Amino acid sequence: MGDTTTILIVAIVALAVGVIIGRLLLQKFNKKQTEQLEEKGLQIVKEAELRAENIKKDKMHEAKEKFLRLKSEFEEESNRKKNQIISNENKLRQRESQLNKEGEHIKRKEDELDSVRENLEAQLEIVKKRKEDLEKKKDEKVKALEKVAQLSADEAREELIEALKDEADSKASALIKDIIDEAKLSGAKEAKKIVIQSIQRTATEHAIENCVSIFNIESDDIKGKIIGREGRNIRALEGATGVEIIVDDTPEAIIISGFDPVRREITRLSLHRLVTDGRIHPARIEEVVAKTTKNIEEEIVEIGERTVIDMGIHGLHPELIKMVGRMRFRSSYGQNLLQHSREVSNLCATMASELGLNAKQAKRAGLLHDIGKVWHEEPEMPHALLGMELAKKYKEHPVVCNAIGAHHDEIEMTSMISPLVQACDAISGSRPGARREIMESYIKRLKELEALALEFDGVNKCYAIQAGRELRVMVDSESVTDTQAGQLSFDISQKIEKDMQYPGQIKVTVIREMRAVNFAK
Repeated sequence: MGDTTTILIVAIVALAVGVIIGRLLLQKFNKKQTEQLEEKGLQIVKEAELRAENIKKDKMHEAKEKFLRLKSEFEEESNRKKNQIISNENKLRQRESQLNKEGEHIKRKEDELDSVRENLEAQLEIVKKRKEDLEKKKDEKVKALEKVAQLSADEAREELIEALKDEADSKASALIKDIIDEAKLSGAKEAKKIVIQSIQRTATEHAIENCVSIFNIESDDIKGKIIGREGRNIRALEGATGVEIIVDDTPEAIIISGFDPVRREITRLSLHRLVTDGRIHPARIEEVVAKTTKNIEEEIVEIGERTVIDMGIHGLHPELIKMVGRMRFRSSYGQNLLQHSREVSNLCATMASELGLNAKQAKRAGLLHDIGKVWHEEPEMPHALLGMELAKKYKEHPVVCNAIGAHHDEIEMTSMISPLVQACDAISGSRPGARREIMESYIKRLKELEALALEFDGVNKCYAIQAGRELRVMVDSESVTDTQAGQLSFDISQKIEKDMQYPGQIKVTVIREMRAVNFAK
C-alpha cells in the first residue's frame, strides 16, 4: 500500500513537472516564432517602402518627361502660330501697300479722265458751231441747185429715193442668198460639232450579246454529272429552263443556247450552284432553277432602281423600272440593251442642253425608247409603238411618249426631242461592240500555247497559227543545234499533250536559221 502511494505521488509529481516543462518549451517556441514573424513583417514593410519609393521615383520621372514633352509641343505650337501670325501680318502689309498704290493709280486715272472730259466738252462746242455753219451753207447751196435744176429739194429727193430703191433691191437679193448659203453651211458645221461633242462626252463599254452563253467548268469529269444517267439530268435542266444545253468536245466549257438572255442567265447560275453543291439530280435541278429564277427577278428590280438613280431620273413607275432592269439581259445592235439605252439617254441630255431644250425629258425619253423590246408578252406591233403605249399607260409625259413612238418614224414627230432620240439611237446603234466570250476563250488558249513554248531554253519567238492547229517556234541558232531542234520539237509536243486540252491535233514546227552577215566598206 505504501509503495503504491509513493509511485502515485511520484507519477503525479513527474506529470506536473512534465506539464511545466512542456509549457515552458511551448512558450519559448511561440516566442521564437513570434520574433521570426515580426522580423519577416519588418522585412516586408521595408521591401514595400523601397518598392513604393522606386514607383514614386518612376512616376515622378515619367511626369517630368511628359511635362517636358508637353512644354516642348506647346512651345512648337506657339512658335508655329507666332510665325503664322507674323506671315499674315506681312501679307496684310503687302496687300495694304498694294491697295494704296492701286488707289493712287485710280486717282491719277480720275484726274486724267476729268481733263479728257473737259477737252471733249470744248471740242463738242466747236463741233456744234461748225455744224450750224454747215447747215447755213447747205441751205444756200440747195437754193442755188434748185434754181439751176428747176426742181425743188423734195422732188429731187423722191427721184433719188426711187433710184436707190432699185439698187437696194438687187443688192438685198444677192445678200439674202449669200446669208442663206452661209447659214446652211454654218448650221451643218454646228450640228456636226454638237454631235461630235456629245459622242466624246459619252464613252461607255459595250458587250456583244448573242444567242449562246459559255459555262466554264474546272474539268471535263463534271460533264458526265451534268448529263446524268441516260441524259436525265440535262433533259430535266432543259425542261425547267427552256434552253438547249450543248455538251461537246470544247474543253472545260458547256454551251447554253437560247434566244432569251434571261433564261440563259438563269441556266448559267443554276449550273454554277449545282456544280458547286455537287448534288445533281432532277428534283434538285427543279429546286435550284426555281430559286435562281426568283433571285433573277429580284436582281432585275434592283438593276432598274440602281439605273434610274444613277441617271438621276425620278418618279418612274415601278413597272417601267422593272422593264429597265430587264434590259440588262437583252441585246440591241450587238450591244447590251441597258448600256445602249443609257448611252442614248446621256447623248440626248447632252444634245438637248446644247440646243437649249429640256434635258431631263430628253434623258427620260432616251432611257425608255426601247422598253417595247422587253415586254414579256408577244408584241403585235413594232417595239416603238408598243413602248409608246406602255409609256402612256404608266402616265409618262406626252413629249416622252411621242419621242419613244417616233424614233423609227412609225408616227409623226411633234416635239424637238423626238428627232434627238432618233439621232442618238442611230449613233449608239452603229458603234462596234466588244468581243464575244467564246472569242476570249479562244484567244486565251492561243496565248497559253505560245507561253508554253517560250518556257524552253533557246526559244526566241513562237507563233500560234492556223487557228491554233500549228505552232511555229523560232530558236537561237547559236544555242540550239540541228539535232537539238528535232528533240525540242518533240519535247514541246509532249508538253502540249500533257498540260493542255484542245480539239484535234497541233503541229509543232521548230525553225533554226543561220545567218552570216558582213559589210563591204
